[in-house]
Amino acid sequence: MRILLSAIYPYAFLLLYLIIPFDNYIRALPNILLAILVVAFPFIVKREDFKKLKSLPVAIFLVLFGYLFIDSFSSGRLVEDFNIIKKVMIAVGLAILYIPVADAKKINSAIIFSSLAAIIFSVYNFVLITDAVGNFALGDSPQVVESLLIDRLYLGLLCTFSILISFQEIQKKYHPNNNYYLANILINAVFIVLIASKIAVVSLLVLVLIHQFYGKRKIWRILIALAAIMAVGVLFVVIKGEKDIGLNKTFKQGNSPTFIENSLTYELRAVVWQCAQNIVNDEGFTLTGIGFDITKDRLVSCYENQINDVNKKQRFIAERYNTHNQFIDFYLSAGIIALVLFLAFIATSFISIRKQFFPMALLAILLIYCMIENLFHRQIGAYYVGFILIVLITSARSGENNNIKTI
Repeated sequence: MRILLSAIYPYAFLLLYLIIPFDNYIRALPNILLAILVVAFPFIVKREDFKKLKSLPVAIFLVLFGYLFIDSFSSGRLVEDFNIIKKVMIAVGLAILYIPVADAKKINSAIIFSSLAAIIFSVYNFVLITDAVGNFALGDSPQVVESLLIDRLYLGLLCTFSILISFQEIQKKYHPNNNYYLANILINAVFIVLIASKIAVVSLLVLVLIHQFYGKRKIWRILIALAAIMAVGVLFVVIKGEKDIGLNKTFKQGNSPTFIENSLTYELRAVVWQCAQNIVNDEGFTLTGIGFDITKDRLVSCYENQINDVNKKQRFIAERYNTHNQFIDFYLSAGIIALVLFLAFIATSFISIRKQFFPMALLAILLIYCMIENLFHRQIGAYYVGFILIVLITSARSGENNNIKTI
């Protein structure tokens, strides 16, 4: 029995990460795979496997989860906040469930194929929608927004993971697989540009900058670093200069299907962050926070008072937009203690993996996306934070992660 579970376990894990983007279409399967992993874990894990968890960053993240649970329970808001706390639990749970698996490269392959599958699916949808609409538009067009398999932000994140993994796998000497990795980098990079995922572009430029601190040829690396800094600066100026808080574009409604009309995008973070700032000012210093659900209620109240445009106000209220910043969300919802623990996790992770480019790059991606998104408000975000935790754990013991266990 144990041998059979040991054989199935790694591939159940890989299949989970392969199908994550298709969660809306096969919602039950990820939960089934998680259940298989949880049931099988006690039968295949060994005592020495738990040594992989003996790191300060992992310990701090576990403390963060424990604190969120205890804080919410003691404040009488566990029922309301459990949906968010559960996603933090998923992230740390995936990292723990992965410790019996010894080959970190297998999950990297799952990320690459998952990204390609999502791209193919999205392109196919785009062709169908463009044919139905009768015109061709890229970037922020409704055709692109509606055709994407998952939200553009998370699809850009997945593509960034895929590019980073492929770059890491390219060998210095000639190897046939290098061609496949280069092709994958090109496909994902072009796709990111076509769907106009600005945060993914910024992430890639930051990764280029970070990579200059690793390796030799420092003169060239300094020049590349300066170019990357300038590119990031220019991109931020462009993003900041966008004033389309309302509809990004106006489309003719004559031949457009209803689902296209309903897929118009909004630039909402300026409004959300201003409301979050107002709540911070009203609350002042908070040790334990006001709760994740109450934070959303307070934001909705702010939208009602601050937004003048009726249609926009109704949309913000209906969607109950969160803070779109993980740091602000932890502070408002669980107080300064949660924020300090999360920052401590990031700081200690940086110290422990600072000499390794791949985990350092993933940590940078986590930081960037936490600045503009609440990753723990979406299950897909929790899965990808779990992937980052897995890499941090396996990087600390890279010498032991060469093969998948069979017994």
